[in-house]
Amino acid sequence: MYVEPNNLKSLARAIVASRPDEIGCDECFDQLDRFVDLTLAGKTASEAMLLVQDHLERCGDCREEFEALLFAVQALG
Repeated sequence: MYVEPNNLKSLARAIVASRPDEIGCDECFDQLDRFVDLTLAGKTASEAMLLVQDHLERCGDCREEFEALLFAVQALG
């Protein structure tokens, strides 16, 4: 099996950057509504929910879900 050098570098960076207490996409998604509520209330959601913030910084799919939910809630409010 051949692995592109750039893909191998990305994989190595992800492994080194992983944390023992990080959450997965399912848990992040379950907490997004609370994270959005805290963000809209002007509270520091990233400090209150550090693991969610950390996951959003690492996962483009979950970050897109967060941004879409935030936009939708702002549009309704």
